[in-house]
Amino acid sequence: MTPNKQHYDAVVVGSGPNGLAAAITLRRKFPSVIVLEAKETIGGGCRSTELTLPGFVHDVCSTAHPLAISSSFFKPLELHQYGLFWVNPDIPLAHPFEDGSAVFLHRSLNITADALGRDGRAYKDLLQPLVERHEKLLSAILRPIPFPADPFLMAGFASRALFSAKCLGERKFVSHRTRALFAGLAAHAMIPLHEPATAAFGIILATLAHAVGWPFVKGGSQNLSEALARSFLNSGGEIITGKPVHSLEDMPQATYYFFDVTPRQLLDIQGLGLSENYRKRLARFRYGPGVYKMDWALREPIPWRADICRKAGTVHLGNSYEEIAASIRSVNRGEPSPAPYVMLAQQSLFDPSRSPEGRHTAWGYCHVPHGSNADMADIIENKIERYAPGFREVILARNSLSATAMEQYNPNYVGGDINGGKQDIFQLYTRPVISLNPYRTSQRNIWICSSSTPPGGGVHGLCGYYAARI
Repeated sequence: MTPNKQHYDAVVVGSGPNGLAAAITLRRKFPSVIVLEAKETIGGGCRSTELTLPGFVHDVCSTAHPLAISSSFFKPLELHQYGLFWVNPDIPLAHPFEDGSAVFLHRSLNITADALGRDGRAYKDLLQPLVERHEKLLSAILRPIPFPADPFLMAGFASRALFSAKCLGERKFVSHRTRALFAGLAAHAMIPLHEPATAAFGIILATLAHAVGWPFVKGGSQNLSEALARSFLNSGGEIITGKPVHSLEDMPQATYYFFDVTPRQLLDIQGLGLSENYRKRLARFRYGPGVYKMDWALREPIPWRADICRKAGTVHLGNSYEEIAASIRSVNRGEPSPAPYVMLAQQSLFDPSRSPEGRHTAWGYCHVPHGSNADMADIIENKIERYAPGFREVILARNSLSATAMEQYNPNYVGGDINGGKQDIFQLYTRPVISLNPYRTSQRNIWICSSSTPPGGGVHGLCGYYAARI
């Protein structure tokens, strides 16, 4: 395919959720907007395909979508009219232990608190104000610069969120199981759990579990990308796939250019005319650890020792706070963990369209050092086996992607970093550079709109939306 015009109001490079969000937003103002995608399919981090056997649909990266279902950009689009449907388990998360016990997050805050026993009151006191006003909270923090529309709500959040996950867990909870549960939530950020503000990630993910759930997209995450694309195309936009961009000459002429890429890819594109000073600042952008990703086609559901895991959409595997914290510390030091913290999802328990009748899928990953080639498949499966004896016997087929393979699949996953860059307190709102307008480059008509800009990683489209709106 070739562009329909020689000159566009805006060209968007990359069709991940942020690129499509930027395109939809730009199309509201400009008559001619085109999206260029290097691969033959759209989606970026929101793609699904048959990675193992025919008929088994696997999400290549993102699978549970609490930020998407709560996104202030996605919700007004009414994407159900373009074929998007959510599957939302009553139990978003289970966290088992090797002795066969488990804790869990139920959609109901009260049920969760009751199940946590002596930590239930502290857990409910921590989260109830945030769950009740989650929309205000998310609109305040998921933006270029945090804006406290409700100062009291933000003050209450900050008074807890600025702690390390280690410190808040020890202050709030007495049970080692509850501390492990909170550590598993916070560990999604891939930042050592003793560092400042790591508690924020655990608090937000727990809040979302009760406020909106951790849903899957029916039929695969690809359907979210397809719905966004249909919304854009129906408004008169254009999308061309199989169109890699290596230089300015690979694009049609335009008034504005928006790049859904990380700083490293932007620096590699020739002819953009970025200033030397801006290039040096971009080059200092820091990336985080990578992931080792696995998908399984299963003969039957995973035989968890803890029954509650058979009812949960997502399962976190880490036998204690100490084990999870050690795993995150190791990969940040550049050392593979011998006992990695594992995140696992079992979509087909709730979405039969993911697999042939009677069969199932599972999705999982662990953190690894940046750019690692380590093969973690046996280590991950051995870990699952400790919580679900007989797991290996139900595997029909498997597919693995190392951190380097993740980057080969999607260049935005630099070194296997699926968050678009490290999201610690020093680079959360100063990504990709310190600026009051972090989306604009040194060229006034060239903008960056990837997860390397605020508010960072996650499927919410807000990086693209804010870049285009500004």
